[in-house]
Amino acid sequence: MQRIALARAFLRNPDILILDEATSQIDLESEPLIHQTLAKFLIGRTGVMITHRPTSLSMADRVVVFENGNISDSGRHQDLIGRNRFYQSLCGDRKQSA
Repeated sequence: MQRIALARAFLRNPDILILDEATSQIDLESEPLIHQTLAKFLIGRTGVMITHRPTSLSMADRVVVFENGNISDSGRHQDLIGRNRFYQSLCGDRKQSA
């Protein structure tokens, strides 16, 4: 179902694309292909991705970290991994793959 929803979003060709847990039900083998497609699609567009999957975070230009309902930090994935303990805990052991 998520693949169909993503395809429909791409076909609408929006200037701004908001994705809320768009890959949460996608298998880990298909996720990189979806990320590649999404990265190409978003060239020249604005994309907002709400996700709990660390693998989705590395493709972002900017990550905003919410902690207890408030913005606690923002920046690039690699920078946040280096300085923000809460963000590190969210990424867990998977931080190396993101």
